[in-house]
Amino acid sequence: MKIKELRDKMRNVTVEGKVMEKSDAREVLSRFKDETYKVASAIIGDETGTIKMTLWNEQIDKVNVDNMVKVENGYVSSFRGEIQLNVGKFGKLTVE
Repeated sequence: MKIKELRDKMRNVTVEGKVMEKSDAREVLSRFKDETYKVASAIIGDETGTIKMTLWNEQIDKVNVDNMVKVENGYVSSFRGEIQLNVGKFGKLTVE
């Protein structure tokens, strides 16, 4: 699937792209448990466009600018009016 084909609320998506940008990690407090998590975002792109991807905890250190990444069984959500690609609990992130 190409990035330009991604739409809000899509499930079970497989997409590949090159990491164009990556934000610094920040800590967020869980809404459900007394735990903190690290979160960052990356912009990935292919020949059809770009999308923001959310990275959690150990994913952050795996992904760097210029890496090729593949997300399998991911999903698309909307946050603050912008669609984002998420690996999720059941998805897989591969860094090449």
